[in-house]
Amino acid sequence: MANLTFCTTTVLDHGAISQLAAALQANGIKRPLICTDKGIVAAGILDKVRGAIPNDIQPVIYDGTPANPTENAVLEAGEIYKSEGCDGIVSVGGGSSIDLGKAVALNVTHEGDLLGYTAGMGGVAKIGAVAPLIAVPTTSGTGSEVSSGSVVIMNNGEKLILASKNLIPRMAICDPQLTIGLPPMLTAATGMDAMAHCIEAVCSPQVNPPAEAVGLDGIRRGLGQGFLEAAVADGKNEEARWNMMLASTEGAMAFTKGLGAVHSMSHACGSIKELGLHHGTLNAVVMPTVLRYNHDRIGEALPRIREAMGLKQTADVAEEIEALNQRLGLPKNLKEMGVTEDRIDYLSAHAARDVCTFTNPKPASAEEYAGMFRDAMA
Repeated sequence: MANLTFCTTTVLDHGAISQLAAALQANGIKRPLICTDKGIVAAGILDKVRGAIPNDIQPVIYDGTPANPTENAVLEAGEIYKSEGCDGIVSVGGGSSIDLGKAVALNVTHEGDLLGYTAGMGGVAKIGAVAPLIAVPTTSGTGSEVSSGSVVIMNNGEKLILASKNLIPRMAICDPQLTIGLPPMLTAATGMDAMAHCIEAVCSPQVNPPAEAVGLDGIRRGLGQGFLEAAVADGKNEEARWNMMLASTEGAMAFTKGLGAVHSMSHACGSIKELGLHHGTLNAVVMPTVLRYNHDRIGEALPRIREAMGLKQTADVAEEIEALNQRLGLPKNLKEMGVTEDRIDYLSAHAARDVCTFTNPKPASAEEYAGMFRDAMA
């Protein structure tokens, strides 16, 4: 059954942050909680956002978002939201701040343990209306500003997904100017996150032609037209930043069609708190392994992906992604990122339970995930 849903009002252009005041007014937000992180504050980006908020609106700031959102951070921000009498949320930052904001919007409007609202616990049916949320992305990677999901490390140690159409931000304000100061390696890692979304969505067996078309356009912008490498080479390249922000948003629109084993493996690795691994970097590193694993089930998708990437039809997409990772300066394998073989049993079991695995083109058991983890570590 095809399910074609694109819900978020998105404003994308240089200077789009000027639309924040109108977005707050349209959603009746008079006392917003701004969910962000200390890096955004230190970089002066938060000052730019606050400068777009009218003087009669006094926001409350929560800047404790971890690199990978945690349940504890959600509860901490939720307490501030309640004690300060907030009536909405503005998430400013990368996917972590936006995902945290979504989870806070859920937490302050629903009773009970957050774990009970995760997708694996039937949370999709339990999540009703949440606090209004406006998303202001400052990276071009997750596309969380238009997606229905929020990924959080729960107190049980697992990195799990909250998912509902009610978690989709009311409005996404995508201003490429806010990404100008992003360092090259973070530009590369977040950009590959967007490309992973687009590629996995195109490979997903779910039927959603509009989402696939959007995903292919994202691949074309990021890789076929070279805007990802251009943004890494020159962070002040406004054309590259504009196109990568659009490609990022398109990636999340595309994965309404589903994701796959790349994200299941990344979520598993991302749950290792002491390593604090970056989600986009993980996606880049494990993508070639998953493309090889899925190869015999994605024969119809690969020609379209090659065309969007600007490759010859004889090209090996997995090898091309490996070469791209090397050009971008990303790690060669999971071992280089600190993942050790003694964790494979835990990682494989986690990945096999992850909801993204259910839309992988080829079913994968814990044993098969173990093989993929070994391949990705080599």
